[in-house]
Amino acid sequence: MKVLLLEDEKSIRDFVRINLRREGWEVVEAATGEEALEIAQAQSDIEIAILDVMLPGIDGFEVCGQLRKKYPRLGIIMLTAKSQELDKVMGLEFGADDYVSKPFSPAELLARVKALHRRLAPLPAAVEDKNTIDIAPFTLLLDERKLLKKDQEIVLTPKEFSIIKLLAENANKAISRDEILRKVWGQFFVGDLKIVDVNIRRIRQKIEDDPAHPTFLETVWGYGYLWRKDAPDERN
Repeated sequence: MKVLLLEDEKSIRDFVRINLRREGWEVVEAATGEEALEIAQAQSDIEIAILDVMLPGIDGFEVCGQLRKKYPRLGIIMLTAKSQELDKVMGLEFGADDYVSKPFSPAELLARVKALHRRLAPLPAAVEDKNTIDIAPFTLLLDERKLLKKDQEIVLTPKEFSIIKLLAENANKAISRDEILRKVWGQFFVGDLKIVDVNIRRIRQKIEDDPAHPTFLETVWGYGYLWRKDAPDERN
C-alpha cells in the first residue's frame, strides 16, 4: 500500500509520513508539484495521493487535475486551508475524492485514507447474479468497479462510482444528500453537502448526453437525487 504525499512544509510531511507508516503504508514524498508528477509517472503502484493546495511552482489543483486525467482510479485527498471554502470546492472540481482541512489531527487523516482505500479495493467475490447492476443503457461491474454505457467504459473516480452504485441500487427512489454523504463519505465525515453536488455535476458530465438537461441522474429539489431507471434515451 503506497501513498504519494505532496507537501512543501517539511514539518507537516514528517508528521504525516510518521503516522501513515505506523499504519503500514509506504510513503513517497514530494515538495513540489513537478516532483510529485514525476514520482507518479515513475511509480505505477501508488494507490492514494495526498496533495497540499498551496505550493511553489504548479499548485495542488493543477497536480490533482493532471493525476486524475492520467490515473482515473487513483484516490486523491486534498489538504486545504480551513478558512478557504473555495479551495475545497475547487479541489473537488479538479477531481479530488476528499479533502482534509488544516490544521488536522492524524486520526482524521488516517480515517480518510482508510475509508478511501476501502472504496478503491475490489469488492469480494459475490453471488454470480450480483456481480453486475444493469440499468440500461448502463452496466455496473461491481467486482471491477467499472461503469459501461453500451459496452463503452466511462471512467469514474472512486467516489463517483460509489455514488452511482448507491443510486442505481435504489433506482427510481429519491436519495437525500445527507444519506449520500453518510453512505459514500462515511458517517463521521465533517464537511459541506456541496461535496455531493460537485460530484453529481461531474458524473453528469460523463454519463448524460445533455448534462444541462439530465435524463438519468435527476435532481429532487430541496432533497437530493434520483436515478431514473426508465429514462428515455436512444437505446431503442
